[in-house]
Amino acid sequence: MSTESHSFMDGKVHVYRRDNSRFWQCSTYLDGRNYRVSTKEETLTMAKEFAREWYMAVYVDSKRKHQSSRTSLLINNFGYNEHASVDAQITKTKTSKPTGPSFIEAAEKFIAEYAVINEGQRNKEYALSHEQRIRNHLIPFFGEKSLNQISAGLVQEYRVQRHKNGYKGKFPSRSTLHHETVTLRLVLKTAHRYGWINAVPDISPPYKASGKVTHRAWFSPDEYKMLYEATRERAKNPKRERYRAVCEDLHDYVLFMANTGLRPDEAGRLEYRDVTIVTDQDSDERLLEIEVRGKRGVGYCKSMTGAIMPFQRMQKRHNGKPTDKIFGKTPRQLLNSVLEEINLKFDRDGNVRTAYSLRHTYICLRLMEGADIYQIAKNCRTSVEMIEKFYAAHLKNTLDASAINVRKPKKKPKKNSKNTDQ
Repeated sequence: MSTESHSFMDGKVHVYRRDNSRFWQCSTYLDGRNYRVSTKEETLTMAKEFAREWYMAVYVDSKRKHQSSRTSLLINNFGYNEHASVDAQITKTKTSKPTGPSFIEAAEKFIAEYAVINEGQRNKEYALSHEQRIRNHLIPFFGEKSLNQISAGLVQEYRVQRHKNGYKGKFPSRSTLHHETVTLRLVLKTAHRYGWINAVPDISPPYKASGKVTHRAWFSPDEYKMLYEATRERAKNPKRERYRAVCEDLHDYVLFMANTGLRPDEAGRLEYRDVTIVTDQDSDERLLEIEVRGKRGVGYCKSMTGAIMPFQRMQKRHNGKPTDKIFGKTPRQLLNSVLEEINLKFDRDGNVRTAYSLRHTYICLRLMEGADIYQIAKNCRTSVEMIEKFYAAHLKNTLDASAINVRKPKKKPKKNSKNTDQ
């Protein structure tokens, strides 16, 4: 029978689990005798915590037996027991439980008030994501622990446990753990607001280096052409006739997104009444004026001319009414199938391409054509800083060689005039 075993406290305490048991056991060797007990815990972190307290109790009891004669001598000679206070403290540690509100109380308080307080400022999905993290990950670990017990060290143990117990062997990503840390901090802030803890501990990840600036996945002009030609072919010749309308919608979705720069969630909320075909006064071109509702509230967007035909086809195909949604749910599954067929699901750096990559493609292509970065930021409802950090950094067209390869003109050496004697 195989056994998984761990040792700590300089090898004095051993925690192990047999294959046929779901609970961890702990053992130690003191004064020529083995001590063993079941922790009744299923997680290694909680088992170690139990084993540490259990070992200290066993160690103290053992020492107390050996020092009983010395204790009696001190009582007889000096009239007081030096170990009385120690024994009382040990008894208190063994029997008392942490006092104060537990983590689960603060978590339930946060869940009850967060959605109400942020109504109209955060969408329901965002508030629900906090609740899911709390119930799926945070409560199972912190659970009945007192809020005063939650420290930076305990949070680090939580991160280690999340890595060891990855779902189906897949470890949580750095961004996933970051979101869970944010949710935990919000719960602790709620506890601090009600006076349950004196201060919110520093739970930021230790050993954290500066994050690597990664370029967001996009489609180069040639790759974008491959994509819309593939979706157009799929729309003309679907694998099954009943999928024709869905394939046609995907083709129009790709063209519309790459010519507007909308986020997928913004396109999902878009209704026909939000879009107007106009002739722009500045460019004298027909384009779409779009009233966008998304993560930044209400904003506006002016499309490229290439977005008009997809919009008109969608309206004609579905007989769209003003309050109907144009695209609705993002066609992720069909888009992924097309990307995998043409081998464009990943870029050269291994970044995954999704529907969001069409927005990145719009920004990059506009910058490559020499568009003003400030105007692009306004039209995409983002900041110039974000574009420079994640988009413009890898576009060679944004570099002005004439401004870079400047050479300072060299001065010609002066000729020495020869002095002639008169």
